[in-house]
Amino acid sequence: MMLYFDGLCEPLNPGGVATYGFVVYDNNKKLHEEGGVVGAGMNGEDVSNNVAEYTAMIRGMERITSFGHHGTLRVRGDSQLAIRQVTGRYSVRSKRLIPLHNKVMELKRNFTVVKFEWIPRDLNEEADALSRKAFDSFLAKNLQSYVDYYKTK
Repeated sequence: MMLYFDGLCEPLNPGGVATYGFVVYDNNKKLHEEGGVVGAGMNGEDVSNNVAEYTAMIRGMERITSFGHHGTLRVRGDSQLAIRQVTGRYSVRSKRLIPLHNKVMELKRNFTVVKFEWIPRDLNEEADALSRKAFDSFLAKNLQSYVDYYKTK
């Protein structure tokens, strides 16, 4: 099974509106896609692009687990930091990322093999589009408060 994930935080990072997107494939067949809001600095939430990236990875891994799949999983994303942290190449020092990293490591135990792979942004367009769609949806519902809050930042 294959998971593509992405996240964003705009217009500020950290402190903007953080959204995520992920797509799940099995043998080139799309099984699920999802996007959503992680949080917003304008609402007092401590979010960043890395929080959004990790959230996308977590939600995708949880969804795949809910399908009953426990075999091999390939997790692909364009966040070098998240990929390098979950593969052990980088340590995790950020207080906001430690619990998210721990959750990924916990979810990893649900699968016989997990391969985390960095991919260039242009190979992650579907997950990126889902996170952008979630951001646009947030703006549509909260435009005035968004403008009022972030115009002073």
